[in-house]
Amino acid sequence: MPEGHSVHRIARQFARNFVGKPVVASSPQGRFAEGAALLDGRAVESVQAVGKQMFLETEGDLWLRVHLGLYGAWDFSGEILVDPTIASANGRMGQTNQRGTDLDEAPILDDAGENSLASIGAPRKTRVHVRMSEATKGLADEGAEWPPPVVGQVRLRLMTDATCADLRGPTACALQTPDEMLATVAKLGPDPLVGDVDAGEERFVAAVRRRAVPIALLLMDQSVVSGIGNVYRAELLFRAQLNPHTPGRDVPEETVRALWRDWVRLLAIGVETGQMMTMDDLTSDQYRAAMAHRDDRHWVYHRTGLPCRVCGTDIVLEEIGARKLYWCPRCQA
Repeated sequence: MPEGHSVHRIARQFARNFVGKPVVASSPQGRFAEGAALLDGRAVESVQAVGKQMFLETEGDLWLRVHLGLYGAWDFSGEILVDPTIASANGRMGQTNQRGTDLDEAPILDDAGENSLASIGAPRKTRVHVRMSEATKGLADEGAEWPPPVVGQVRLRLMTDATCADLRGPTACALQTPDEMLATVAKLGPDPLVGDVDAGEERFVAAVRRRAVPIALLLMDQSVVSGIGNVYRAELLFRAQLNPHTPGRDVPEETVRALWRDWVRLLAIGVETGQMMTMDDLTSDQYRAAMAHRDDRHWVYHRTGLPCRVCGTDIVLEEIGARKLYWCPRCQA
């Protein structure tokens, strides 16, 4: 499931390519035909990501709410104007946060064929095809047919005169009034990139400290904190050296605050680089290797049975809340 950094990146693509422009909306699949008919011809006025959900405001006080869920993805085609705050090929966020990293070299392609330091390419205005989901892929497609042919099950297609966005497989795709949109957002926990970060910290601390639920479940509860999924959950707990089964109310307040502040930091890195990089103090070679291979970016996630990078104990995999949990039984005892 796309985690918070992916949804914020998608929202930024919409901000640069769709805001201020009228859209042609359709539902090639047919499952959102009525909604598409209502959106058709309206100008996009704003876009906002909150956790794992995106809200697109159109003229006439109509909001499009999209939750990608496990299988959803946006495909962008046409002229893609990339957000300059997103990493370019020199890996600025990685360079800022990784000691001794020098990445002014050739692009780093990961095992999914993605330029890991410019997830949807360096800033440009050209004919391309880009998929934005948890496993983002950028596929050059210059000179392609326009408008692009519909491929597969497209729930919603939004087009300007130069850019096309196809939505596939979302958990939720719905139109909302302003009041309905605000009610949806009100049910979500704080997002470090939405509103005041200090106020978000206080909300998070209060929500965690009053619950007897294991902290591993609380971090995945989108009413407690927005945007954290399976990868960030495992990595945040390891970085805090925190037993995932500890009830929230038993986690020391300073540890809860440290979790929030670490989430603020990791989310910012994820938004700019497009990758859930959670390891620190890497050499240049180590960082490039991590950007090239997803399993080398994390302390414990997806490392079942492999030795802990710190203590050598085998990483444990268990199921909690119907989701996989990876952790070190020694470092996080």
